[in-house]
Amino acid sequence: MTRILAIDQGTTSSRALLFDGGLRPIAVAQEEFPQLFPHPGWVEHDPEAIWSTTLSTARRALDGVRPGDVAALGITNQRETTLVWDRATGRPIHNAIVWQDRRTGPLCEDLAAEGWAETVAEATGLLLDPYFSATKLAWLLDTVEGARDAARAGRLLFGTVDSFLIWRLTEGRCHLTDATNAARTMLYDIRRGVWREDLCERLGIPLAMLPEVRDCAGDFGVTTLLGGTIPIRGVAGDQQAATIGQACFEPGMMKSTYGTGCFALLNTGPDFVRSTNRLLTTIAYRLDGRTTFALEGSIFVAGAVVQWLRDGLRLIDRAETSQTLAEAADPEQDVVLVPAFTGLGAPYWDAEARGAIFGLTRATGPAELARAALESVAFQTHDLWAAMRRDWPGAARTVLRVDGGMTASDWTMQRLADLLGAPVDRPVVRETTALGAAWLAGHAAGVVPGPEGFARDWSLDRRFEPTMDEAQRRHRLALWDDAVRRVLSR
Repeated sequence: MTRILAIDQGTTSSRALLFDGGLRPIAVAQEEFPQLFPHPGWVEHDPEAIWSTTLSTARRALDGVRPGDVAALGITNQRETTLVWDRATGRPIHNAIVWQDRRTGPLCEDLAAEGWAETVAEATGLLLDPYFSATKLAWLLDTVEGARDAARAGRLLFGTVDSFLIWRLTEGRCHLTDATNAARTMLYDIRRGVWREDLCERLGIPLAMLPEVRDCAGDFGVTTLLGGTIPIRGVAGDQQAATIGQACFEPGMMKSTYGTGCFALLNTGPDFVRSTNRLLTTIAYRLDGRTTFALEGSIFVAGAVVQWLRDGLRLIDRAETSQTLAEAADPEQDVVLVPAFTGLGAPYWDAEARGAIFGLTRATGPAELARAALESVAFQTHDLWAAMRRDWPGAARTVLRVDGGMTASDWTMQRLADLLGAPVDRPVVRETTALGAAWLAGHAAGVVPGPEGFARDWSLDRRFEPTMDEAQRRHRLALWDDAVRRVLSR
């Protein structure tokens, strides 16, 4: 029996899903790991926690499965998170610096003052921001004692989480990444398909530290750590894997994933579209040597706002309670939450913005705060949607496909459709990130249908049609726009 294993290494947990030959999930294992906050605005992970939870969940998902039945392994991962490890021992030299981390803001400002912003945008499609891996890597080399000398001597390796896992799974035989993860480092020329020597030189990053870049579906070595010999055949960053899992293979198709953050990708086909609205141009996927580009908007806080209600304010004990509270909120109260806990992402890119709540009255209670938290995700998605429509006319015709944990909330998805004034489609299989990784691995192994066949199998669970009247929609969007203007730092 054909089986495909997908490792989904995320920001707050590691997961492993086993799919059958029809790409239906048949087993899943998940483990959370600690979030480390050594200073305000800093976010780190223990690399050994990433590794141990990845290994244990993969083994649990394979429990009772004969290794010979596993045709391939696919990996999808939190992007931009940066690791450096010793080539000889495999031991990291520091905690992983997470994509949410803002410590390299001053370095980004220096680079902008030196005139690097246009080079970065033209080559990498990205903005100069602490979000991406390049300045995180430079910080590690500058800060960890002896790191610069060790890097120059060829003793250190850099990788995003996928590269680190491949290195560990192959027991140090393969230092590889795929085009989608490379595209998020701010060091990779996404049109030419090469590491940029000028950017690496400016940041003092030896090219020998960087992994070899391969297509998303291809040969990434083999692992013998999961009970047998399993080939690693698919790799993609989590948002690109979700794009693939949603079968967004045609230009104009768009997906939005709601996890810790929210990430919307719009397939623009072979066109490298330079945004005039502070969106990112990135690689959606690279198959058979052909690159498909996308416009991307990144929201730093989506599902994390529900965690904040639960763990920070202690207003709820379970995430599901947020929907029940939102449904009970007083419709006459105009409470708006801007969840800029770690700055604002696209289309604002304001690292210094901080969160705020507006419209509080004596009558405001947990229900109104819960509604404001969930609605903030819909508001932020609207900002991305509007920016994409301004950048690329094809976006005006698309239906948004959604996935991720927050899509289980019918209230949130309905509010999203209402504020967009457009339909929102939720698929039957919501594990689209892992599904995308599984499809890539199965495609490379030749055991699943190609893109056209996979797209035909995509199934709709529910379409949310807008029901809010236009006057109310405009009123609520105006409240949001005013609130955002108030928290911007510039």
